[in-house]
Amino acid sequence: MPGARITRGQRVTLRTVESEDVPFVQRASADPDIRYPLGTPLRNRAQLDGLVEDESADRFLVCIEDDGGPGRPDDEDLRRVGVVTVKDADYKRPELGYWLVPEVHGEGYGTESVGLVVDYVFREYDTPAIGAHVFAFNDASRALLESLGFDEEGRKRKFMFVDGEHRDMIQYGLLRSEWRGQE
Repeated sequence: MPGARITRGQRVTLRTVESEDVPFVQRASADPDIRYPLGTPLRNRAQLDGLVEDESADRFLVCIEDDGGPGRPDDEDLRRVGVVTVKDADYKRPELGYWLVPEVHGEGYGTESVGLVVDYVFREYDTPAIGAHVFAFNDASRALLESLGFDEEGRKRKFMFVDGEHRDMIQYGLLRSEWRGQE
């Protein structure tokens, strides 16, 4: 069964990531189209189980649902398409991480999902800003953040070795006052 519904947008629902979602996360995160843009190594089941149990981050399963109801839909009513994570919200500026399965890239689900999580962070945490790191070569992710109002704040040159090259990492930030006119 999928986790509890946290919030719903026009086309996606964010649910808590539960242990039942680990096989989906493991399969998706092994996909080079996801793994390389994130710069993450392959993870085994035990490592992913540890992430689900880690309470230092808020993890949201991005779903497309057929039922639209509030409870816990059956697995056949649910299509898992990605994950959005918020780290460090309790003690410093929260940082976003996100990915979607390649089959839904370019359809707007990422923008909607990340926007819902930004709403969540500014509603739940007393933070003046939120950030995200993106590899310089990941044009789609950079465009997603910029479309939501994030500004480029800096660059870590040759930050990580990914897919055969040392890659630059770009830091983005969004102030609460810049998010949909909030203050």
